[in-house]
Amino acid sequence: MISVKNVTLAYGKRVLFDEVNISFVKGNCYGVIGANGAGKSTFLKILSGEIEPNKGSVEISKGERMSFLRQNQFEFDEQTVLNTVLMGHKKMWDVMHEKDAIYMKEDFSEDDGIRAGELEAEFGEMGGYTAESDAGTLLSNLGITDEMHQSLMKDIPSNMKVRVLLAQALFGNPDILLLDEPTNGLDIETIGWLENFLAEYENIVLVVSHDRHFLDTVCTHVADVDRQKIKVFTGNYSFWYESSQLMSRQLSDKNKKVEEKRQALLDFIARFSANASKSKQATSRKKALEKLTVEEIEPSNRRYPGIIFQPLREVGNQILNIENLSKKVDGRVLFDKVNFSVNKGEKIAFLSKDPSAVTSFFEIINDKEKADGGKFEWGTTITKAYLPVENSEFFKQGLSLIDWLREYVPPHVTDADEPFLRGFLGKMLFSGDDIAKKTNVLSGGEKVRCMISRMMLQNPNLIVLDQPTNHLDLESIQSFNEGCNTFPGIVLLTSHDHTFMQTVANRIIELTPKGIIDRLMTFDEYLTDARVKELRAEMYA
Repeated sequence: MISVKNVTLAYGKRVLFDEVNISFVKGNCYGVIGANGAGKSTFLKILSGEIEPNKGSVEISKGERMSFLRQNQFEFDEQTVLNTVLMGHKKMWDVMHEKDAIYMKEDFSEDDGIRAGELEAEFGEMGGYTAESDAGTLLSNLGITDEMHQSLMKDIPSNMKVRVLLAQALFGNPDILLLDEPTNGLDIETIGWLENFLAEYENIVLVVSHDRHFLDTVCTHVADVDRQKIKVFTGNYSFWYESSQLMSRQLSDKNKKVEEKRQALLDFIARFSANASKSKQATSRKKALEKLTVEEIEPSNRRYPGIIFQPLREVGNQILNIENLSKKVDGRVLFDKVNFSVNKGEKIAFLSKDPSAVTSFFEIINDKEKADGGKFEWGTTITKAYLPVENSEFFKQGLSLIDWLREYVPPHVTDADEPFLRGFLGKMLFSGDDIAKKTNVLSGGEKVRCMISRMMLQNPNLIVLDQPTNHLDLESIQSFNEGCNTFPGIVLLTSHDHTFMQTVANRIIELTPKGIIDRLMTFDEYLTDARVKELRAEMYA
């Protein structure tokens, strides 16, 4: 058990936490959620001891070991990959080195023998004799090949370092596990493995993530960081979001009787608890939901952006044709023999094992990059809006938000006065004096929200989205997702957000070095389709 008592933290006049009291118990996984800047990562650092609060304390049950996902990729540069993982269990690592040092002594005494025996017993109790094979298995499950296990950390790619540090945090079955954005840099298969690992984990887990599918799969509870407090709610992220939205609607519905509202909430709880899967986390969540009372559901205080794309005209029959498109970078084939056409009503999710492939494809069809071969042709009715993964070139001038947005007013808008532009910025939660803020001092999330305002201003009938959830908080991601679901036009997207891909796309296209895999199905269907798995193996062989 880990208990937080009267924790307060302030930086000058900015108060992050005020008298926070909360406990986390064994068997539960807590998804720590909150708006950007609310203090989610800071809270995990307080729990780990990295940050000292101004007031209050963190207490851990005696004998329990805490582990956390380290963010410094260079901390273990001189260590081998395998040793970096073993160092995640500090006590085991220290015992191993102490006993090895004793055995290396030239004047080995009787006392040394007694001490070595004690250390051997302690080492065995901690699982030391299988530690290297256990660490190796963890690494392999996270996509670190055997050949890399004895490499120095400084000699492996940065995306692999992230996985090694994740293995370090998971190693040795810690009693308390703190994970800040653990899915960053992981591919679909590895995220699936981590979801299964945590769903069966029997100790305490606290995780910060913007991946809703991940939170839904692993979490039994949500720890909501809001208004300088933290409150724990039963259920995963979707339960928290949908129940709080339902409660908000119930409170605003003055025509419905109290008993009818109560019954609707009880029916909602019963429906969610009945949908548990077979994992231990889901079983635990189901039991907790069955005990939940209506009074424990609260409306959210969150503000959600209004992301609504309104096409000026409907798309025609000719939308986009691609013929034999190909691209190489430094001799590496990103994609080849890309042939397809986009049809009315389609929302297409693109993916590839090479993360550069889809970005390069999107840049080519938006005339930002040249293909090595092939061609593409847009229909004459198409008005497109593009959200690139990299947006720094749009924010170099340091204009005010209102002047920045004014530069992107399309020709069909004849009266773009300040109230008109304020409306688009206001939908993305830029209000009041925010419009005078300079674009060169914006945070990553604020820049993406500006880019979405710019997209809405175009009145597109086709939108291209490259990693649209990057830098956004859960509220913006939720709104963006819903905006794409209700958008009557065409969507071309790629995203690390599983839920975004699953709920928006009705067609999947995978770009490979040997052509494409093209299926009219959902993202989840694509990931589990036996024939698709065979084709993927062939295409990447």
